[in-house]
Amino acid sequence: MTWDALQSAALDALGHDRYRVQVPGQVLPDDPLVDPLLRAAGLHRDADDAVALVRSLGALSELRSAAAKRAVWPRLRRLRGHGG
Repeated sequence: MTWDALQSAALDALGHDRYRVQVPGQVLPDDPLVDPLLRAAGLHRDADDAVALVRSLGALSELRSAAAKRAVWPRLRRLRGHGG
């Protein structure tokens, strides 16, 4: 089940945990770079499209260079401006 923003806010306000099925292969990598990338895009780890975004960026090890970071940050900022 996918929760929209209003439903998520209501459930969070009531203190309920949202049910979420963890599909194999749809787990975010345990890399310290993931959270800053998601924040830059205006997302969080529990967002429905977080895994898709991280996969679309390619190998995280390649994003360690300054040139790669300069190339990806404008794209993430555009996503934040469009609400993901």
